[in-house]
Amino acid sequence: MGIKTGILMSFAADESNDSNQQPEQTQTAHWYAVQVASGCEKRVKTNLEQRIQTLDVADRILRVQIPQTPTVKIRKDGSRQHSEEKVFPGYVLVQMVMDDDAWQVVKNTPNVINFVGAEQKRRYGRGRGHVKPVPLSPGEIERIFKQAQEQEPVVKIDMAVGDKIVVLSGPFKDFEGEVIEVSPERSKLKALLSIFGRDTPVELEFNQVQKTS
Repeated sequence: MGIKTGILMSFAADESNDSNQQPEQTQTAHWYAVQVASGCEKRVKTNLEQRIQTLDVADRILRVQIPQTPTVKIRKDGSRQHSEEKVFPGYVLVQMVMDDDAWQVVKNTPNVINFVGAEQKRRYGRGRGHVKPVPLSPGEIERIFKQAQEQEPVVKIDMAVGDKIVVLSGPFKDFEGEVIEVSPERSKLKALLSIFGRDTPVELEFNQVQKTS
C-alpha cells in the first residue's frame, strides 16, 4: 500500500470483513476515494461525468470532485499566476450509492486504477484479492473540503536559497550573487553581492533578478 493510499485509508470508516467478491449494496450515498493514473485526475473526472450521463446512473453517482487549494506562482518578471494545486494527487473523490452497476461504471472508467478500500484475500488460487470500497467518514470529508475552501493561497517561486542570480535593474545592475533568503509573500529576496570586494547582503525585488543556475 502506497503512502497516499495509507493516508486516505486513515479517513475511512472501519468495515467488517465480507467474503463477497462484489461491493456491498446500500441505498445511502457515501464519499469514496478512487486511485487514478498519475496526472489523469481531470481526465478521469471528465470521462466519469460523461459516463454517468450516458449509462444513466446519475441517481447513484452524484458528484465527482478533485479537492484543490489555491496557489500563486511568482514568475521571473515578478508577475503572479493564480492556479490551483491538488490536495491528493493521484486520487479523485466520488459521492455515490454503492451498488454493482455504479461500481462498474467507476471501475471501468479509463485511467481508474481502483477504489481505496480493504483488500480481501482470494479464497483460492494465486494473485491479489478483491478490493472492497470503504467509504470516507463524514467528518474527514467535511475537513477536506473546508480546508480546500478556506486555505490561503500558497505562494511559490522558481527561486531558492543557493541559486546564482544576476541583477537586471537598479543600482546593482549586472552584479552577480547568490540567493540567501526568499520572501514570496513580499515578492522579494536577499542575495549576497560582491561589492568593493566584500560579500554584502542586498534586498531585491523578484523582477530585478534572473536566475543563472
